[in-house]
Amino acid sequence: MPHSQIWAAIGRQLRNPSGFGGRLIARLMALANRRSNRIAIRALDCSPDNTVLDLGCGSGPALRVLAAMAGQGLILGLDHSAIMLARAARHNRHAIRRRRVHLVRGGIDALPWRDNAVDGVLAVHVVYFAGEAGMREARRVLRPGGRIVIIATDRSAMTRWKFTQSSTHELFDMRGLADLLICGGFATSEISVTRIKLAPGVPGLLAIATK
Repeated sequence: MPHSQIWAAIGRQLRNPSGFGGRLIARLMALANRRSNRIAIRALDCSPDNTVLDLGCGSGPALRVLAAMAGQGLILGLDHSAIMLARAARHNRHAIRRRRVHLVRGGIDALPWRDNAVDGVLAVHVVYFAGEAGMREARRVLRPGGRIVIIATDRSAMTRWKFTQSSTHELFDMRGLADLLICGGFATSEISVTRIKLAPGVPGLLAIATK
């Protein structure tokens, strides 16, 4: 298989993990996203009684942290990969049994919750696949005063990675990420985007938008 096809296949797996490759991607993503999850959860600043939605929850490492912080709250996890949700269910089985965590399979662009249903939305390295429809849906399910926290790798780094050269990823700089949130219905005054360090030589973006 030509190298270009291999990189494109990796990009597709990152978008929607499946099969053996998906299980490998799940392990790698859980490790690679540890720092990003910590930054995002701290920025979300949720209360123990909040309902929090983790968009593209993957194998569920952030769900575990959020569930441990929750008192009477509820943590929702959404992913469209069956492999990821199976791993998330296994890793969070005790919290699921206690009804602190609820998992749903679905797409970011059609969230299966009513308007104003959640206090916070976590979106760690999923904005590349969300599009304007995903941002509109995230804002729709947020309660007034609720916030979405987005972590993304800056375009300047991602353009160097061959698996992001395919049509699977939309890349962002600070202006582009702010524009996406505006297109999703957030007002300019509700949005902040700052640069962060994700890893040595890897610049990232932290976006916070309040409804």
